[in-house]
Amino acid sequence: MEVKKILLTEDEMPRQWYNIAADMPTAMQPPLHPGTGQPVGPDDLAPIFPMNLIEQEVSTERWIDIPDEVLGVLKIWRPAPLVRAYNLEKALDTPAKIYYKNESYSPAGSHKPNTAVPQAYYNKVFGTKHITTETGAGQWGSALSFAGAQYGIDIVVYMVKISYQQKPYRRLMMNTWGAQCYASPSTRTEAGRKMLEKDPDTPGSLGMAISEAVEAAVSREDTKYALGSVLNHVMTHQTIIGLEALKQFEKVGDYPDIVIGCAGGGSNFAGLSFPFARDKIHGKEMRIIAVEPTSCPTMTRGPFAYDFGDTVQMTPLLPMHTLGHDFVPAPIHAGGLRYHGMAPQVSQLIEDKIIEPLAVHQIETFEAGVLFARTEGIIPAPETDHAIAAVIREAKRAKEEGKEKTILFNMSGHGLVDLAAYDAYFSGKLSDYALPEEEIERALKTIESLPKINAG
Repeated sequence: MEVKKILLTEDEMPRQWYNIAADMPTAMQPPLHPGTGQPVGPDDLAPIFPMNLIEQEVSTERWIDIPDEVLGVLKIWRPAPLVRAYNLEKALDTPAKIYYKNESYSPAGSHKPNTAVPQAYYNKVFGTKHITTETGAGQWGSALSFAGAQYGIDIVVYMVKISYQQKPYRRLMMNTWGAQCYASPSTRTEAGRKMLEKDPDTPGSLGMAISEAVEAAVSREDTKYALGSVLNHVMTHQTIIGLEALKQFEKVGDYPDIVIGCAGGGSNFAGLSFPFARDKIHGKEMRIIAVEPTSCPTMTRGPFAYDFGDTVQMTPLLPMHTLGHDFVPAPIHAGGLRYHGMAPQVSQLIEDKIIEPLAVHQIETFEAGVLFARTEGIIPAPETDHAIAAVIREAKRAKEEGKEKTILFNMSGHGLVDLAAYDAYFSGKLSDYALPEEEIERALKTIESLPKINAG
């Protein structure tokens, strides 16, 4: 009998996170202070983050213990199953074996609680009363709202306006868990008011929402800011995904030739791929593919440069692939992939040829998501559809080459509250959009005067 799900018991859950900083082939460039341009120290980050998370952010220790109090909450949905996509394989008539790590089991329906829970826990230990954050598609905002409810922390979420309008049920999820959610840019912050004055009809962006959340956090001593992607400690928390997958592949005596994930800021992609990237760094032959929209081609067309993580330049300068901090992406339905930058660790691994980036068009991603739903049963989030589109390409390539390959991807979230996007697809209202080169050139002018990355 075919084994569909490869399962772990709770006793087999990883007890440590993996920190890829210990194995990076090239040393990471430091974040820089937005005012002085000098490398930031822990004290510079203290107004934004609790010190226990700052310690993780700068750590180069390979393994970081997961607190028992965090494991207790993660067990609500972890370990997550590794699933063989037999029906998709048959539909594609491919010799490839396709597996996916199903992160849609979490209360918020995505991978995001894997870092929301520890961030809320460490803030609680530190004495934080309130946390502010931003969210694109609402996955992160709903995850942090759930986590805040577990530890009695008040959560305020600034949600990108276009997603706030397109995805009302994510906002209602946040409200159900006790959080407040506001469309960004808003009139609640000086940053938001300035952005609305400049463009009252702006659809918003993650960079704008980050500016509002950071401003709100630094205005009160009992308040901190939490980020759902990009930063090192977020990548580290998410590696529980890939660490579980390694154990699950051991159980069936297999190992992936190709690892695929969608990438907006990098968290779900890194969470699955970094434990495998460690093997590749140490000589394992494999491909690791990060997939993004053609409308927001941060990795495939953005330079590796220092840039701000937010629109009004309040955050430290980070070394990353970027389209410029004032870039406003087209309002595609994969809101979680509409970010101008990419995680520094992911960006550096692209530079080191450990990771290869890929951009795909919107229509192809929804075609892939519908095929997956009709074969495997799960309706994926529009973000996940990007990974599935790349999986289908690779499965077809395996057929053309007549090669047996093992493909792994991250089912980073379900699409049950994204059905308006599928409605737009079925109604023929969606279109493909490749970002014009002149738009990239215009956006990148904003970083011309910023410090340069040290090539040495």
